[in-house]
Amino acid sequence: MCPPGKWSSSELAQLVERQMRNWELARAQQPAAAPDQPPPSVAAYIALSRAVGLPAFKVATWLSERLGWPIFDRDILQVMSGDDDYRRRLYAHMDGRDLGWLEGFVRGLTQSRYTRDDYFRRLSETVLSIARQGHAIFIGRGVAHILPRDTGLAVRLTAPREFCVESYASQKELTIDAATREVTAIEDERARFVKNHFHLDWENPTHYDLVINMERFPVEATGELILTAAKQKGLIPQPSGLV
Repeated sequence: MCPPGKWSSSELAQLVERQMRNWELARAQQPAAAPDQPPPSVAAYIALSRAVGLPAFKVATWLSERLGWPIFDRDILQVMSGDDDYRRRLYAHMDGRDLGWLEGFVRGLTQSRYTRDDYFRRLSETVLSIARQGHAIFIGRGVAHILPRDTGLAVRLTAPREFCVESYASQKELTIDAATREVTAIEDERARFVKNHFHLDWENPTHYDLVINMERFPVEATGELILTAAKQKGLIPQPSGLV
């Protein structure tokens, strides 16, 4: 799978369509829930927040290959939340109880400490609906601040600024000066998004379950740390027979 930012519109549409079909097949194989059974909460998830320039998508891919969980980054979430057909298909399997839960949860988000613009509402509905379908790995968009925290692991990937700028410059084939300007602009946009919608400082480590310095831990080691934390939190089932 290519990293975000390198997909064409048609490739993004194919990725989303493939995932929609996977969910539809999984639902067709599930037994019907009992009428008096309460609607399930969202499935276990991992939400990655990252400093600009860090290989969050590589970390997510490493995790996805081991867990079998799909990845949803900013580009994919933007497509899904902006397309009414995808949203309709996400909601199609929900009964009145599910839709009531979703509406109530989103209302609570938008009427408390969150802003009320239409994009954020659509994003929140999409993220909640995705997490309702099954396990997922999210990258960016403040997802950990949308979903119930007790069912997921919020991870912050960080590193010294010089490391991030050099990494970004290498990825984009830019000079250090040009990379510094772009990193600053992107960081400012992300900080505004989190501040405006969640009234939080996105770099505050207390908002996350786990903070990893990727200057010290490369992709595989970072993935292993995240897996260990997810197991400790009870988000990943242990193999049968193990105590």
